[in-house]
Amino acid sequence: MRIAFVSFETVHHRDTETNQRFRTVCDLLAERGHDIHWYCAGFWAGEESTYEHDGITYHAVATGTDARSAFLLRLPFVLAAARPDVIHVGPQPPSQVIAATWGATMARAPLVLEWYGDGGIDDTRWTRLAAGRPDRIVTPSELVGTWVRELGADGDCIETIPNPIDCDRIRDVEPGERVDVIYARRLDAGANLESLLLGLAELRDREWQATVVGDGPERAAYEQLAADLRIEDRVTFVGDLDLEDRIAAYRGAHVFAQTADHCVFPTEMLWALAAGCVGIVEYHANSSAHELVEGRDRGFRTTSEAELAEAILAAGDLEHRTYDEAFADYDRSAVADRYLERYRTLRDEHGVL
Repeated sequence: MRIAFVSFETVHHRDTETNQRFRTVCDLLAERGHDIHWYCAGFWAGEESTYEHDGITYHAVATGTDARSAFLLRLPFVLAAARPDVIHVGPQPPSQVIAATWGATMARAPLVLEWYGDGGIDDTRWTRLAAGRPDRIVTPSELVGTWVRELGADGDCIETIPNPIDCDRIRDVEPGERVDVIYARRLDAGANLESLLLGLAELRDREWQATVVGDGPERAAYEQLAADLRIEDRVTFVGDLDLEDRIAAYRGAHVFAQTADHCVFPTEMLWALAAGCVGIVEYHANSSAHELVEGRDRGFRTTSEAELAEAILAAGDLEHRTYDEAFADYDRSAVADRYLERYRTLRDEHGVL
């Protein structure tokens, strides 16, 4: 299948969660042997109009100081000439969704909008126009789906597809040191690690060890808080770890705690749950993390430090695992199948042979 991805920016321009998600979808489908073309602003050296990298062909629709305006003007005609089977567009800038819609009409191809929602979704005239254009809108969570519906999008065209993980990779990594609780995130203002530290402080008369993975501008403040709470000898801050080391840490841990106040999809938590951790989530209105534990025997949703402490105690009654097959549906192959199934359904609805 020939699939056209449309995003003015790529991870090569700016490394954001939204751009990473779009690149991940491209990678999933390229791994399955599909013909993947990304239409974007040029980012490579030289005069060539295309650039091939890791199974993806990038097309420079525009370059230079007026690249965005030129990109929007040229995009419909470039897509029409390419005649892809499916057009998959990102939401930033929202005006590119309108341009891609014209291209999809000219190419007689269905249009899928990937709306990740990192940083929230601004309610503007352009975002409302974008929400009403595609044949299908894909979001990473029900939370983002709600935000998109609030813009006026048809709820029937919104589908939730999560970030993928690699289950084989989890099983191939040896479990790390046994710890009772683990937390992993960039330690910035949104980390809300204080909730976990306060909950752990309520259990200082119990035997436990905790690990904090990640670094950031608030790390020193969190280390000081642990000292002020007199639990610094039981909380180990290990800094940033690569994925393999994080997987090993998750396979060794019993509980993964998610307390961040903003999260459109808890990817690290998903890795940890698949690696056998019991999930404990502190509920926040702008976080979707609770969606991963709702209805699961090995998951708890809390709303306060006291409830979090109680959940850690209750989790102690559950067996320690190093892999949970219940999360096989989040594997890369399963997520790729969901995209391909959606593409084929849309092509059938469009009468494309």
